[in-house]
Amino acid sequence: MTSTPNRDFYAIFWRLPLLVWQLLFFVVPLGFMFVMSFWLVKNYRMMPAFAFDNWARILSWDIFWKSYGYTLGLAVAATVLATALAFPAAYGLAFKVNDAARRWAIFFLIIPFFTSYLVRVYAWQVVLGGNGVINAILGWVGLGPLAMLNTPVGTIVGYLTLAFPLVVILQTISLASIDKTLIEAAHNLGCGRLRTVYAVIIPAAKVGLIVAALFCFILSFGDFVSPYYL
Repeated sequence: MTSTPNRDFYAIFWRLPLLVWQLLFFVVPLGFMFVMSFWLVKNYRMMPAFAFDNWARILSWDIFWKSYGYTLGLAVAATVLATALAFPAAYGLAFKVNDAARRWAIFFLIIPFFTSYLVRVYAWQVVLGGNGVINAILGWVGLGPLAMLNTPVGTIVGYLTLAFPLVVILQTISLASIDKTLIEAAHNLGCGRLRTVYAVIIPAAKVGLIVAALFCFILSFGDFVSPYYL
């Protein structure tokens, strides 16, 4: 089926606002920051120049590479953990509940985004603190207190607070869009539930699963609040 000029026009027309938005508020500011990275500071003022002094200075700092590698490791760990924890929840919402329950679940997953991320991180300070809820419970069974603030554990908890609901939503949408006849065919051919998940469901939903993981990684890698407060 060949495309018509009218169809191409409407496709471009409805994509244009998104392209303009991305250009004005993402590409242009990012390009401007990249250009400014070559400027020099003279008399406490940024002076236009084309020098590699700033790049040479920062790339020669060991603390830069250590911080970058540490942040990368935490973001990868949060992404793997969020993906693994979200999949059973998304699987249940996609295949084990009706459409109405799935819509309500997605609605409740969206609700946390109406609260400031900073407020949610501050709430975790109360929960994870030395006299917090978790340590109080551990103290009752003789296991506490454990240091959770100012540790990688606290940082990853903050990352999950930011990204986990979004990962569940994206995975649920991806899994719910799978053709159910493929799953029925797998069962008819003798596949058990676990093999069906690995051989049919994950390959069919891999694009959505990868997108969810990428969102988690990008949000975690660029986050400043959780490493600073947790």
